Amino acid sequence: MIALTIAQLADAVGGRIVLRGGDSVDTVVSGAVDTDSRLIEQGGVFVAKRGEETDGHLFVDAAVAAGAALAIVEHEVDTDAAAGLTQVVVADAVDALADLARAVVAQVRASGDLRVVGITGSNGKTTTKNLLAHILAATGETVSPKASFNNEVGAPLTMLRVTDTTRFLVSEFGASAPGEIARLAGLVEPDIAVVLMVGMAHAGGFGGIEATFHAKSELVRAARPGGLAVLNADDPRVAAMAPIALERGLTVRWFGRGAAAAVRADEVEVTASGTSFVITVDGVSAPMRLRVLGEHHVMNALAAVAAATALGVSLDDAIVRLEQVEIAERWRMQPLGSDRVRIINDAYNASPDSMAAALRTLAQIVGPDERSVAVLGAMSELGEYAEDEHDRVGLLAVRLGVQRIVVVGADARRMYLEAVAQGSWDGEAVFFATADEAYEYLLGELRDGDRVLVKSSNSAGLRFLGDRLGESFS
Repeated sequence: MIALTIAQLADAVGGRIVLRGGDSVDTVVSGAVDTDSRLIEQGGVFVAKRGEETDGHLFVDAAVAAGAALAIVEHEVDTDAAAGLTQVVVADAVDALADLARAVVAQVRASGDLRVVGITGSNGKTTTKNLLAHILAATGETVSPKASFNNEVGAPLTMLRVTDTTRFLVSEFGASAPGEIARLAGLVEPDIAVVLMVGMAHAGGFGGIEATFHAKSELVRAARPGGLAVLNADDPRVAAMAPIALERGLTVRWFGRGAAAAVRADEVEVTASGTSFVITVDGVSAPMRLRVLGEHHVMNALAAVAAATALGVSLDDAIVRLEQVEIAERWRMQPLGSDRVRIINDAYNASPDSMAAALRTLAQIVGPDERSVAVLGAMSELGEYAEDEHDRVGLLAVRLGVQRIVVVGADARRMYLEAVAQGSWDGEAVFFATADEAYEYLLGELRDGDRVLVKSSNSAGLRFLGDRLGESFS
């Protein structure tokens, strides 16, 4: 975090100062901010957040032991360990975290050359964030989220990592309910708003696809007037955000596969080692080979290039940087195993759209003497749409000709039943209640030439099954 006096910090969060340990209101704090006491470093600021299962106030002593210089709390903590720790008392620690992020970003913006990019979409946020951050890092100091820090805690924590010399802040905005993106993006008013797609991810929380559209469009509405909206020309719902952008005073920059997009891809060729295509930006074309596996990541790369070139990065430099990226993130189309048995671990998140994209990639990369194997788990947060969407995945796996379909977990069983109903009745589709059972089966079933996709939502836990398979067949 940038250097702030205790008085400035308390003013930003609307808190009451409890001075201890010889501090004064003019004492400066500048350490990293975190809600996890295990991650606090010397001079850090600990935010005692209440959670569903625990209370951050119970860990103030641990934060002190780790070297915390100050704690933001909802009530004073009077333990012996905390006796020398200055505290700022607030009504709500999560709200205070957001208020502090807003103030810090505003101060850096006012005194420097900070540009903020916000990214949202039903799928692809983390990959696009990582690709864009990798491009921009060669131009100037860039801050972007760790993993998928895109919620009411993760997004402000990322914002608080900016310094007086930060050139670019890339923020990822996720949501499970309406209004969340508006609140988070409103903290920073992005100069560039990137919307990737509107799909069925989190549809249960939003209440359907149209509600998802309105939620994702909140990022465009939150963008800084005079800024830029980078929109997916191939997604009709994203394209429908253009009038919102224009009303907001934004310029629209289109990306996609169609000829009308300012940033587009042609001649796309998918292999087991990556995806080649010709990228065109504002009429200038060049070849690109993306090492990140999966045709669907072409759109993420286009979005990243659209934002980066709008920020002054040349197309040639963007291509060089993107071609260096081997994986988007752990557990996202991550190649494991060996050339003999290749495991593709994509089990960090799953939605109907990303599940379909991953299955299509599996079908595309299997050679004539190789076998496709899909290890599938449940997709979460679909609410009333869950049964139909799991049915569709089972149907798609059969229609794509996946040769072995291994379904894991009771919540995913409908994929198996639909695969059997569609003709995978002679052992092509199998079901296991647990990942351990599936692992034992796959150890005996997999053979040379197999290409194995492991795909599920995070909650299904199949990412660990993918890791185990990768190690076993390395």
